[in-house]
Amino acid sequence: MADQTHVLFVEDDDVIREATQLALERDGFAVTAMPDGLSGLEAFRANRPDIALLDVMVPGLDGVSLCRRIRDESTVPVIMLSARADSIDVVLGLEAGADDYVTKPFDGAVLVARIRAVLRRFGHAGGGVHADPDPSAMDGAVLTFGELEIDTEGMEVRRAGQPVALTPTEMRLLLEFSSSPGTVLSRDKLLERVWDYGWGGDTRVVDVHVQRLRTKIGQDRIETVRGFGYKLKA
Repeated sequence: MADQTHVLFVEDDDVIREATQLALERDGFAVTAMPDGLSGLEAFRANRPDIALLDVMVPGLDGVSLCRRIRDESTVPVIMLSARADSIDVVLGLEAGADDYVTKPFDGAVLVARIRAVLRRFGHAGGGVHADPDPSAMDGAVLTFGELEIDTEGMEVRRAGQPVALTPTEMRLLLEFSSSPGTVLSRDKLLERVWDYGWGGDTRVVDVHVQRLRTKIGQDRIETVRGFGYKLKA
């Protein structure tokens, strides 16, 4: 297990849990599968997985609440599983700190692709193989935008001299904005560059992450350009 990417999978449906665990293990992942939120939280604390895959509707401690508890303790990537694409649970999961979501029922290959995409953003390629570092994080510059400072080498952000805690997805989003200050970036472009979507994705993922980022770096630092996207104020 030490050489494999470790997935925590929380799902109360026995058939889905067992079939998905087998599929992920065939793709080279080590999987700890739990049937409810409380046992999932215990497993997270005991095993410290590389990624958490959480169904929204699990007993004991629902997936959204579990995501919040995990996010209070760790920046480990989290993918939510939701039975309906239009469910409010999708937005609630993202607001709780999830990095992405997958709609049920899902194709196993699609789920693996989404897991690997998230892991690449976090410095893993999946299956125990580490990805190359993000080029945008390598130039070593400290970028300043008003009271906001971004250390692209140390991967640290300060606002008015105070450290700002960002998840890796939020950091990548901020780096994308800061690489082109004043330039409008569309939601589709951000999905492609930050979430590694080679296909059309749900732009709610972008909107919720932008809002979360705004609460940390300042509501007026990222501007909405209606009908086009977002831009970082230079």
